[in-house]
Amino acid sequence: MNKKRLSLIVAAGMLAATLPLGSALAQGGTYTTARVQQVVPIMETVRVSHPRRECWDEQVVHTDRGRNTAGMVVGGIAGGVVGNRFGGGSGKTAATVAGTIVGAAIGDRLTERPARSWTTTETQCRTVDSWYEEERTVGYRVQYRYHGDTYWTEMDHHPGDRIRVRVDVTPVRY
Repeated sequence: MNKKRLSLIVAAGMLAATLPLGSALAQGGTYTTARVQQVVPIMETVRVSHPRRECWDEQVVHTDRGRNTAGMVVGGIAGGVVGNRFGGGSGKTAATVAGTIVGAAIGDRLTERPARSWTTTETQCRTVDSWYEEERTVGYRVQYRYHGDTYWTEMDHHPGDRIRVRVDVTPVRY
């Protein structure tokens, strides 16, 4: 970078540093306040969800068939031994498998206990949406007076008694 360009950048930086923040030159105008004449809330109707939990007690019937796995295991072993006595080669294997299955089913049936059932009370819950409408303030329409003239603006907050305004004077060219 040449010396002339560097000097120009340094001089511009020094000039910018001497300007106060918020000055008329830096902001494009000056600031003052104006008297607020009227503030009108801008209202909007909104639909609001209000989830609520609904619970109730419910009778639940439980049933136990009374299975005895020991009977099924013993029957399967006995059936496998009996099936193993029949056939030869791969037929012997098939007879053993078939005997095990049949023996397990018979053993399960023979040791089956009568079914028993009992009732309990259990709390069941669900979430239900309730809806309602309400009016909400979403902004403010503000009337203010500056040098005898009346102006309107919209704001997202209530301005109070005075509003800050920027005054910018620009020449008109014909």
